[in-house]
Amino acid sequence: MPYDPPPYLAELSLAEIAEQVAQRKLPPVESWDPQQVTDSFMRIAADGTWYHQGEPIRREAMVRAFAGLLTRDESGQHWLVTPFEKSSIEVEDAAFVAVDVARRDTGLAFRLNTDEIVIAGPDNRLRAAGDDETPALYLHVRRGCEARLNRSTYQQLAEVALEAGDGWTVTSQGEAFSLLPQ
Repeated sequence: MPYDPPPYLAELSLAEIAEQVAQRKLPPVESWDPQQVTDSFMRIAADGTWYHQGEPIRREAMVRAFAGLLTRDESGQHWLVTPFEKSSIEVEDAAFVAVDVARRDTGLAFRLNTDEIVIAGPDNRLRAAGDDETPALYLHVRRGCEARLNRSTYQQLAEVALEAGDGWTVTSQGEAFSLLPQ
């Protein structure tokens, strides 16, 4: 089955972006209660590359499929969850990387390295971490998993904040987010 990636954010209105988000069907991981716990022998590197037994996973469709099964518990452990098995997965920094952002109307839409689109807001909050010398921004994606904004996306977001004249703060869907580590 061929894969059609979503259009570029620059080509879409906020309503079209929201429609793209709504069309994504994810497995009902939250309703599954697998009894078998294993190690997946997988790792997500800080740059967003997925590895299995030390080798990069080159099939993007597999990465997108695994990403839909990903969850993170209260202790910070990431898991791949199926109805029958819960497998640990090592994550060096964040499970996803935000690779693009676009301001549309009252929202900020982010494209992830898995081609997913996430709109920042009450359910998908931005979090500033690090320090003044090495700040890092994270976007909540789902099930406790986050995306770290890559350098160019961080710069795009900083430009949005400066254009708005609100210092280092951006708003999306009625929520205000500081870009400065606290």
